Amino acid sequence: MFNDADCGFCMRTAEHVHRLGVDVEARTLQNADLTELGIDADRAHVEVAAIDADGAIHYGHEAWAAILRTGAWPWRALGALMRSRAGAPVAHAAYHWVAANRSRLPGGTPTCGLERR
Repeated sequence: MFNDADCGFCMRTAEHVHRLGVDVEARTLQNADLTELGIDADRAHVEVAAIDADGAIHYGHEAWAAILRTGAWPWRALGALMRSRAGAPVAHAAYHWVAANRSRLPGGTPTCGLERR
């Protein structure tokens, strides 16, 4: 999971993600060679990025689905639902609402706002 070190909400989320019991490494965009990893830097500053065990790169709600699929069965089921035909539109909308409002959420600061990107 790659998050923006300049965003307090992103950093707070990355610090707490392990409480879900998922098997992910949280890294910051600023401390990774994004080009070498194949991560689109512009997109990753707007949406969380994750690389799954097969090497596929996911962004936004699909990244969270990939992250959740590394956890215990309830999280794996939620991750699968988030990628399903029925669940993906809801997960996409929810993710983008959170992303658009992250500067107002716990841990968020004005530097978290998407308008600065």
